[in-house]
Amino acid sequence: MTRKEPRVAILISGRGSNMTAILDAAQRGQWPCTFALVLSNKESAAGLVSARERGISTAVVDHRPYGRARRAEYDAALVAVLQEHRVDWVVLAGFMRILSSVFTEAFSGRILNIHPSLLPLYPGLHTHQRALDAGDLEHGCTVHLVDASLDGGPILAQARVPILPGDTADTLSDRVLVQEHRLYPAVVRAAVGGDLARAFPASTQPQPARSAR
Repeated sequence: MTRKEPRVAILISGRGSNMTAILDAAQRGQWPCTFALVLSNKESAAGLVSARERGISTAVVDHRPYGRARRAEYDAALVAVLQEHRVDWVVLAGFMRILSSVFTEAFSGRILNIHPSLLPLYPGLHTHQRALDAGDLEHGCTVHLVDASLDGGPILAQARVPILPGDTADTLSDRVLVQEHRLYPAVVRAAVGGDLARAFPASTQPQPARSAR
């Protein structure tokens, strides 16, 4: 009996640079999966154009009509679109929405995210400046399974970069992004190939180095 290829959706809000890194790696390595959908909360997201050029279906579910009070309804609308496309794995690639339990329970254990910090440090926004302000000696990115908490869920893998004298949030962001584009495709490949538990066993990561000040 032929094994069914998992169907993957990538969620973006902007240019989707991590999406591009994943799709490029998949094309080079002939991954055993189907990229069923690229979904955004913004019609203007540049990554939608790139996905269409690759022949991948796209969809937009605008969050603005829902407002903050109807976040669960918005997440239910996202789930409905993903289920319509028979999605097995959800890959968040710069999707700038906090997902509620309505979403995370629908795809429990099958949602991946990459965050630009060494979690559990600096969940949320402005992570590079926060690392600089704290006097950290290193920074990086984290791939994790997603739960309903902000940038929570089991940590799967991390990549680290040193913080150099004279670094700004922009220079640090650029170096971290290089590592994101290396790390995230590797973890996604393991997940869709059914090798996630062996290749990236969830574990507590060592804390990043901090300055003495």
